[in-house]
Amino acid sequence: MATCKNYSRLTTAANQKINFMKFKYLNLDTEQKVTTITINRPEKGNSLSPDVLIELHSAFESIAKDAETNVIIFTGGEKYFSAGFDLSEIRKLEKVSNESYTELFHKAYRAVLFCEQPVICAIGGAAIAGGFDLTMMSDIRYASTRAKFGQREVPLALTPIMDPLWRIVGLGVAKELALTGRIYGAEEAEKIGYVSKIFPDGELLKNVIEIAREMASYDRSCLVETKRLSNQLLHQDLDSSMRIQEWLFRTYIGSEENHLRIDALQKSLAEMRQKKSK
Repeated sequence: MATCKNYSRLTTAANQKINFMKFKYLNLDTEQKVTTITINRPEKGNSLSPDVLIELHSAFESIAKDAETNVIIFTGGEKYFSAGFDLSEIRKLEKVSNESYTELFHKAYRAVLFCEQPVICAIGGAAIAGGFDLTMMSDIRYASTRAKFGQREVPLALTPIMDPLWRIVGLGVAKELALTGRIYGAEEAEKIGYVSKIFPDGELLKNVIEIAREMASYDRSCLVETKRLSNQLLHQDLDSSMRIQEWLFRTYIGSEENHLRIDALQKSLAEMRQKKSK
């Protein structure tokens, strides 16, 4: 287990590519162009120790370069997501020596947020504080009925992550959630637009895997460019956004991949019509 004295060393280690088989707190599995990253620290509610943060940063940085991964599922399993900060580690910190520890969190956040492939977060249980922040960095969020959410930083005299939360749920809602620090369930998270869909307890992962595999069957470069475009448009005026989208569409329309997929769709539709006519 890392201690405060080890944070600088661990930050350096995070820059090195780590063999997936050597991860202690993450389980990784790749199948049908979908890589699933599962936080595996159940005895601590998947809380985010320095070691967990380093492994997350390393995993996402490595997978982002993997041409065989089109979509990433990020989860803590059916029972947990992450209880957030490892409070026993934070309690050891002093204000004058918190830089390396803070950097670990933000390196992990950025590795998820700026990973080039779409990241689907499957939230099976509590996602609190730093755990909630990791769900926020994902592109799509699905939850089980047992999921709980909350930004508990302000009650602990810490400042919460507001961006990209306000972009997802709106500034007014983001302020209310952050300033009250209250914990809320999956139904409210869906209502405010934070999660896209809720699945029954125990059925989250099988449903998310099905969605991810369908996405992963699409053209990889289109997935990557669409994610990049969605982030880029936030900083553009409407005219610039329209021009960017026109240029990007021209990059793909009429391509060999475009023709192949149209042919496959038309063949499928023809077969369906033929079956109905019998």
